[in-house]
Amino acid sequence: MAKRRRVIGAKEKAKVALAAVKEQKTARELSTHFKVHITQVGAWKKKLIEAAPEIFERDYKGSREQEFKQRESELYEEIGRLKMELEWVKKKAATFD
Repeated sequence: MAKRRRVIGAKEKAKVALAAVKEQKTARELSTHFKVHITQVGAWKKKLIEAAPEIFERDYKGSREQEFKQRESELYEEIGRLKMELEWVKKKAATFD
């Protein structure tokens, strides 16, 4: 009977990758400790290092985008208010003519 492959979750992979980035233990020690192949330790470490800038970039873009959308809605509200006031002033000015 064939042995089933172990499915490793994202959290487990993140733990291994972070431990590898810290470099307090060798890749061999980490592979033994977490019971994964040594090439997986290196691959996950590389993936974490490559993806780290994107994680922080998304946070920055997301918050800037939210600020932009909020400011845009505030400006549209103000435009609506000013249009209403202008119509009111035009209406009142027409009565003085």
